[in-house]
Amino acid sequence: MTSSKNSQHLENKWDAAHASKMSEPEKLLYRSNLLGSDKRITNYGGGNTSAKVMQDDPLTGNATEVLWVKGSGGDVGSIKMDGFSTLYMDKLNALRGLYRGVEFEDEMVAYLPHCTFNLNPRAASIDTPLHAYVPAKHVDHMHPDAIIAIAAAKDSKALTQQIYGDSIGWLPWKKPGYELGLWLSDFCEKNPDAKGVVLESHGLFTWADDAKDCYELTLDVIQTAMDWFAKETAGKDAFGGAVHTSLNADARRATAARLMPAIRGYVSGQQHMVGHFADSDAVLEFVNAKDMKRLAALGTSCPDHFLRTKICPLVVDFDPAQPDIDATIAGLDKAIAEYRVGYQAYYDRCKHDDSPAIRDPNAVVYLIPGVGMITFAKDKATARISGEFYVNAINVMRGADAVSEYQGLPEQEAFDIEYWLLEEAKLQRMPAPKSMAGRVALVTGGAGGIGAATADRYLREGACVMLADIDDAALAETLEGLSTKYSADVVRTVNMNVTDESAVASAYSEIAAEFGGVDILVSNAGIASSAPIEDTSLDLWNKNMSILSTGYFLVSREAFKLFKVQDMGGAVVFVASKNGLAASPNASAYCTAKASEIHLARCLALEGAPMGVRVNVVNPDAVLKGSKIWQGEWLDQRAGTYGTDKDGLEEMYRDRSMLKRSVLPEDIAEAAYFLASDLSAKSTGNIINVDAGNKEAFTR
Repeated sequence: MTSSKNSQHLENKWDAAHASKMSEPEKLLYRSNLLGSDKRITNYGGGNTSAKVMQDDPLTGNATEVLWVKGSGGDVGSIKMDGFSTLYMDKLNALRGLYRGVEFEDEMVAYLPHCTFNLNPRAASIDTPLHAYVPAKHVDHMHPDAIIAIAAAKDSKALTQQIYGDSIGWLPWKKPGYELGLWLSDFCEKNPDAKGVVLESHGLFTWADDAKDCYELTLDVIQTAMDWFAKETAGKDAFGGAVHTSLNADARRATAARLMPAIRGYVSGQQHMVGHFADSDAVLEFVNAKDMKRLAALGTSCPDHFLRTKICPLVVDFDPAQPDIDATIAGLDKAIAEYRVGYQAYYDRCKHDDSPAIRDPNAVVYLIPGVGMITFAKDKATARISGEFYVNAINVMRGADAVSEYQGLPEQEAFDIEYWLLEEAKLQRMPAPKSMAGRVALVTGGAGGIGAATADRYLREGACVMLADIDDAALAETLEGLSTKYSADVVRTVNMNVTDESAVASAYSEIAAEFGGVDILVSNAGIASSAPIEDTSLDLWNKNMSILSTGYFLVSREAFKLFKVQDMGGAVVFVASKNGLAASPNASAYCTAKASEIHLARCLALEGAPMGVRVNVVNPDAVLKGSKIWQGEWLDQRAGTYGTDKDGLEEMYRDRSMLKRSVLPEDIAEAAYFLASDLSAKSTGNIINVDAGNKEAFTR
């Protein structure tokens, strides 16, 4: 193939000394993780591995053959020992006598739990019979781009023979299931010297009687295909050659940031969707190519691909030579509506009497010439992985069309996979989405105690969060902690000075490019000062007003702009202060700025209501733990005001409260969660005091 990545040599990572200490199941895990560590070998969640192992039956104590095979829904790259199903081979073989034919093959899945060895709770996958009925001890089933490029070519059988001779066989397309397992069994019986088989429009099976041999065979078969493609495609233009020139990197990202909120608004009708933008070399080569539209319309070939990406993408009308983003956005409504009509027609043409109801009819993948690829899904990880799968599809199309003619799966076969009753049952078993699933939040002052606690609370409920702050070191530390706890997919950071108009606009462009838009703004950036009025300089006064009033205005204004583009509502939470309602000695600048915040929130609540945007306020008091404003001079100043020392200040605040309790960042975060979530869907213009009780701050 033309991509330099695809012509690289696959590394043999097997460490014989390390593996010599392992049991057979441990070698299976080792092999699986090694294979899954390279996306040229298999895509995320794609493929499976197995080993047939002699073990003592827990009931009889007699040795019995047990199939260890990747369980349903796992990923070979990250699988652990508990990710494998274990089944009695004698019981799996007995299933042959129960099989009533291909029209009844789905019922065989219900028999798999009866074959479970040692009460293993890991559900067996639909591919279990494919592994069970190959007579070798070790079996790998991978989805390498180079192999699928052969499998998706019009003359894939002839290409397989040309590349491998009789060592690797070929089987025509067949939906994964029990019947395909019998086909593999029959192939092995008739071709005892074969080392594997290419499955049309699907992938690769290889087998051996030793774990290391199986691993190395899999690498060798894939490498052979990669080398063959590199030779055959050398000097050829991919996809008919380029007809567009990419925008520069900054312009590509800026264009994506403009388009993504608009698309997100159209596709989030059933649930909030999260976006991902990719502009890798492989993506740009495809979206700029002459044959892109023709190939994209053919759909993807491998079932793993289109289950993640839908049968085909939507090509966005954009000319990078004469970029007109406003015109492109104006045309999205019609383009997305036409895609939905086309998807409905596809469903109506192919549905069966017992087919599940039509699912979300919107595209997952959006291709933009000169810019790249945008994907939307119910969460960030799925959006990213969907994009990775379409890159796999691009690689497949590049190879297949260069040496033959690329072909997607027949429409009816694709539908029967997408709306397979077994696949529907798997979807129905998925846990209910968390309360903030698909929501995107921007938290200013995100590296401080309240900001980090609020981000943590939102992430716990399934949101994606962009942390904004001016302290890069604190941002990095907070990012590391939250990413480790929740995953790197869902947390981003941006250095943003809330008083800098261009910095604020840039931050919103970043959140749009990273996640597709924004649903929640938590305006929390803070400063504190304490001085008698005669000692309050104009600079000190202006600094308070700039950060606590103007800053809140700037971040809100940009949020409202995105809310309007998305047209799907939103929530704004101001973290103000008890001092915005109750006067405090020696803090006139701070108290006045906080009062300004509260009144700004009331005004924004009026403006936001017609478009479903709610604006509410949390008023904390004396949150010392983790708060950067309680460091340095402010702490000294407040301690001086109240005639105590640093150690006594928290006790003083606690004792002056009505409830005699300390207020923690997590308490503010809980209020910020309530006001941003659907729990408060009918609340706007409100204030929640989280101050342990202070009668001077009562709102009425």
